[in-house]
Amino acid sequence: MSYGDCFGLWRQAAGQDWHDYTHHGFVEALRDGSLPRESFLHYLKQDYLFLVHFARAWALAVTKAGTIGEMRACAATCSALIDGEMQLHVKSCAAEGVDEASLAATTERVENIAYTRYVLDAGHSGDFLELLAALAPCVLGYGEIGTRLMENAENTPYRDWIETYGGPDYQKSCARAGALIDDAVRRRLGDTPENSPGWQVLCDRFTTATRLEVGFWQMAATP
Repeated sequence: MSYGDCFGLWRQAAGQDWHDYTHHGFVEALRDGSLPRESFLHYLKQDYLFLVHFARAWALAVTKAGTIGEMRACAATCSALIDGEMQLHVKSCAAEGVDEASLAATTERVENIAYTRYVLDAGHSGDFLELLAALAPCVLGYGEIGTRLMENAENTPYRDWIETYGGPDYQKSCARAGALIDDAVRRRLGDTPENSPGWQVLCDRFTTATRLEVGFWQMAATP
């Protein structure tokens, strides 16, 4: 699976942190069906709040973008989060007896605050590339997780979640996000961005966001 050149390089730079994120015990419990339903509902509620801020970060990316194409891609992602992924969370929680008003009123855990505000700060204090690097672990990591779990997760009550992120629609979104990142990096840092002075900053943004993803999984596993 490949979501572009930069993703592969950032993933490599994140090292063990990337493995800890994509193979976290919470993820493995989704795969084999051993995750308690209470933990999954807790995750959905926190992830709904996460997506609110994540959509804001993609909206911020529109203001940081340098071309109409970049603006269009970021705006489309923001819309997909609000009108698509967040609504799936609303539907899933409603099936568990949690209505949308209760979902929105969920108390945000500190791990969630730390991650979402880090991403937003990357956009406010940094440039377009820094924001993309902070956004990438969630977007592309979920695609990687979904693809892996699709291969051996036949008998799990969380198959719908797995198919959401491993399915063709989300995988196409990952491919588009990877292309957006590669084009944006190449436009600003040239054809060999890893030789640019700013490259390490992007690697650091990506790695820190990856570590915060690990913390999010850990929080999700402990209601």
